Amino acid sequence: MQLAEAIDRFLDELRRQDASEHTMRNYGTDLHEFLTYLTPPEGEPPDPPEFDALLIREWMAHLYDLNLTTVSIRRKLAAVRSLLKFLLREGEVEKNVAKLVRTPKAPKLLPRVPTEEQTNALLDGIAAGKMERPFPKRDLAIFEMLYGCGLRISELCGLNMDDFDFSSRWVRVRGKGKKERQTPYGGKAAVALEQYFGERQAAAGENAVFVNCNGHRLTDRGARGIVAFYARFLAGDTSLHPHSFRHAFATHLLSAGADLRSIQELLGHARLSTTQKYTQVSLADLMAVYDKAHPKARK
Repeated sequence: MQLAEAIDRFLDELRRQDASEHTMRNYGTDLHEFLTYLTPPEGEPPDPPEFDALLIREWMAHLYDLNLTTVSIRRKLAAVRSLLKFLLREGEVEKNVAKLVRTPKAPKLLPRVPTEEQTNALLDGIAAGKMERPFPKRDLAIFEMLYGCGLRISELCGLNMDDFDFSSRWVRVRGKGKKERQTPYGGKAAVALEQYFGERQAAAGENAVFVNCNGHRLTDRGARGIVAFYARFLAGDTSLHPHSFRHAFATHLLSAGADLRSIQELLGHARLSTTQKYTQVSLADLMAVYDKAHPKARK
């Protein structure tokens, strides 16, 4: 099987498994870049059975030469490993040579988390409706759900009208790996949703909660664009992104005394260790306060 055909078959398999739009886009981009690198001028790339660990290392050296971040290189290597895992399962290769190559170590960076004051100031600014946006009530409901429930952007865009228990203020969320969880949402989110539903203009038969100007489900890209707009023009902070509000949700809960297990359930984390990174954020904040305020902290 030629490499181009192998990639197409692998992506088709991901599509059948109902992989997210984000996953499909990243895998497709990374694997076609891998194909381009291996394709000589006026020639054909080697077939997957011809791959060896040296070829994978040479490709990774090329990625380093492009000055890509370690996180990007790790993602691209994971894409190639997944492709070869699929081909191994299909009997097209004898081993997954990409697994013989060491994964680059990523720097352990703490997520940047907006403070409660910064988050509330942004949401209050959106609620004021001074930005002359076409759907300001929808936009406010998006932010209230991102921060009020700690949703991933894909989870937010995947919400359907029948996922809500409005009387008890619970919503069914579809997370990674098609896992579902029940998540409560607060009073401000409930008010924002009610106001948005009063003017929601959905196409016939559209069950999505958040819809675009055509009345169809809002895409991940569309929702990210909405967040980026308010982050830039209202908060003046281009570093804010949808996941910033998930980080804020967890960190602010932890600071207020919520236990890690509860936060783990609310976020839909499979492992507690994933949730524990927020304790590091809180400790970093405490150290910053200590260094600034305690007389013995300064030399």
